Amino acid sequence: MQHYDYIVVGGGSAGCTISCRLVEAGKRVLLLEDGPPDNSPFIHMPATFIKVIGSKRSVIYHSEPQASAAGRRLHVPQGRTLGGGSSINAMVYIRGTAADYDDWAAQGCTGWEWEQVLPAFKKAENHMRLSGPYHGTAGPLHVSDTRYRHPLSLAFVKAAQECDLPYNDDFNGPVQQGSGFFHTTTFNGQRGSTAATYLAAVRQRDNLEVRTGCYVEKLLWQGKRAIGVQWRTTDGQQQQAHAEAEVILCAGALSTPKILLLSGVGPAAQLRQQGIEVVQNAPEVGQNYQDHLEVSVYGRCREPISLLGQERGFKALRNGLQWQLLRTGLLTSNVVESGGFACTDGGTRPDIQFHVLPVLVGDVERAPLPGHGISINPCLLRPKSRGSVSLNSADARAPLRFVSGALSHEDDVAGLLRGVKLARRILRAPSLQQVISGELLPSPAAEASDALLIEHIRSHAKTVYHPVGTCRMGSDAAAVVNPQLQVNGVEGLRICDASIMPSIISGNTNAPVIMIAERCADFILQA
Repeated sequence: MQHYDYIVVGGGSAGCTISCRLVEAGKRVLLLEDGPPDNSPFIHMPATFIKVIGSKRSVIYHSEPQASAAGRRLHVPQGRTLGGGSSINAMVYIRGTAADYDDWAAQGCTGWEWEQVLPAFKKAENHMRLSGPYHGTAGPLHVSDTRYRHPLSLAFVKAAQECDLPYNDDFNGPVQQGSGFFHTTTFNGQRGSTAATYLAAVRQRDNLEVRTGCYVEKLLWQGKRAIGVQWRTTDGQQQQAHAEAEVILCAGALSTPKILLLSGVGPAAQLRQQGIEVVQNAPEVGQNYQDHLEVSVYGRCREPISLLGQERGFKALRNGLQWQLLRTGLLTSNVVESGGFACTDGGTRPDIQFHVLPVLVGDVERAPLPGHGISINPCLLRPKSRGSVSLNSADARAPLRFVSGALSHEDDVAGLLRGVKLARRILRAPSLQQVISGELLPSPAAEASDALLIEHIRSHAKTVYHPVGTCRMGSDAAAVVNPQLQVNGVEGLRICDASIMPSIISGNTNAPVIMIAERCADFILQA
């Protein structure tokens, strides 16, 4: 058995980040990733990320049929390559609001107030043009403006201002509300995943070993101390390694609880039912699942100017050559270029985020509408619905039982209804009317009943791929991890990914996961 100081399970946004920081500190680190390396050109071209989702570099989790979502199964793609979600996402850099982290502290996450997490955000960040109290300029994570902006994206930003969403140049500054263009984790016209930034900075160090194609089956124990990891390689070999200091789970909000359960940490009755020896009774492992849901409002273009067809024929050749030779043009776009944050519930803290795509989009297993158009996607930022993940089998390869809980709380339906109404109003504002001939769905009519819009929400709402919460952090005995991210009831084990969030943050989750990893590294090294 090979020995290391730390074994990091999962080479995604968190895993690459914490591995980098531990290696820089001279620790011997083994980083295990289930998927292949991040060597697909479609990963590094920002606009082609959709080609990675559904490939061997992603895994799609399918929920049980959800009664509140018209009986549909919801689909949650997750990264399965070095860089994880940061290698397959739309590169939107959002931190959430200060109130999100103050809420965490109020829920028992001592030391996670906004004033405590902001330095970690800044430490991570290397912003191309912003500095000062909110931004860092020397971190590994490149944050920049995209080099390309589609005319439909610009039309949305103007139309949103006409609907009382003022222009906001920095959604990560003092005010989140408004409309504008997202900052992205890109640099030099290409994706800046944590694999291309954090991990690349230490990849050649002698004290780091990176192994891909390693499917972790369980943790190894000495009493209640985690002492290593067992995994199976792509050719079927079973291997193990020993951690002298700690094992750090960074496998994400769906895979991390699965590894814990397979390793005997979870609800005792569930584990015994599967014939798994109980190491620690932890009833909340797999509970508290949360995700962002959004629903599209579709508009038809007056002229064929959307992204439709840009990936075929001469257009694809031209776009590819421009990117290869100059790192400019359409392929430098993150596609989700513009959006905004709105307060629709009468408060001062945005409850709706807009993701805008200059093309008609579908979903996993649902084809997009034909023709040229725009998709305006209102997303509910702080849903009240909760779901869970649990084991169907003690076989590590068996799929999870995944209950998303989508739209099970009526307040979530009401929130998305407000978002859809605002999206429809923006679609009909003057700047978009210049380029959009009419609405396709949910209704071409200017006036549509709440019942019709709610039916559209329940039948079309989809996840934004932000699963969190299944290994809740807190100071209470029931919490899965404490505020230093150590798993309660055992030793030598931490969790460092989105699963520790007690409540989902108000925006895209990649930047907060990197922040969590920065803080986890600090906890380890300071101890």
